[in-house]
Amino acid sequence: MPNQFKYILGILFFSCMTASSFGQKAMDSSREFGLVFGTGYYIGDLNPDKHFGGDTKLGAGLMYRENFNKRWSVKGQFFYGRIGASDARAEDPWMVNRNLSFRNEILEGAIQAELNYVDYQIANKRAKFSPYLFLGIALYSHKPQAEFEGKWFDLQPLGTEGQGTTEGGEAYSLNGLAFPFGVGFKFNLFSIVALSGEWGIRKTYTDYLDDVSGAYVSPVVLATENGQLSAALSDRSLSVPDGLTGNDGLARGDAGRNDWYSFATLTLSIRLGKPRTSCDWIR
Repeated sequence: MPNQFKYILGILFFSCMTASSFGQKAMDSSREFGLVFGTGYYIGDLNPDKHFGGDTKLGAGLMYRENFNKRWSVKGQFFYGRIGASDARAEDPWMVNRNLSFRNEILEGAIQAELNYVDYQIANKRAKFSPYLFLGIALYSHKPQAEFEGKWFDLQPLGTEGQGTTEGGEAYSLNGLAFPFGVGFKFNLFSIVALSGEWGIRKTYTDYLDDVSGAYVSPVVLATENGQLSAALSDRSLSVPDGLTGNDGLARGDAGRNDWYSFATLTLSIRLGKPRTSCDWIR
């Protein structure tokens, strides 16, 4: 996954340098406002490598785009999406036996730069579509939950890996920084209305989008210091290794690999005001 990030970053940087060397004297600029609809998924301990795997549910948001010229845009976006996964659907017998599951609500605010492959301008019949690359920065909040006896519970306050106990550290943060990057396609529908679709994945610096990262801790410690619910949701294994009475100290997740999340979206946008002409800022 980190190699994918470096690959996309390298393409975008090279494209920026190429576009700068062939800058035009004047370009039409414009602004857009749009409604965003889409779905999300994640890559992590309960879904290690399957894109569009896990539980995918609809999300929605708002978008504002500033088009500096026919090649360059900057977009601000707020998006509410949901992710989730369950070991019960895994192909790995170890994961099936671990028997964990979660859902998470993610609220993201992002700013991203977009580079069109060919000239594009909303409401322009001579520049009516283009694929594009994007790279940005985002702030997000999240809230992992798990179901137990028919009810959903917030996992972070429970400290299921010993956070807040004598065997664990501090609770993980419910807010974070992410770096979105990906690809998209824009095209004009009619008059001043356009439709764009994009897929992007987010590099994060947390391993707790799913509340799973390190090792099992003593259920006695969890029950005593964090409560019975913490112990019940920490270890839901169907069985324990032969010769052992519990999973204490065994791997619960992969602490060396952070989680990623992804959104695939469609945006219906409308041009605000009339197009205006400005000097090319990349020459």
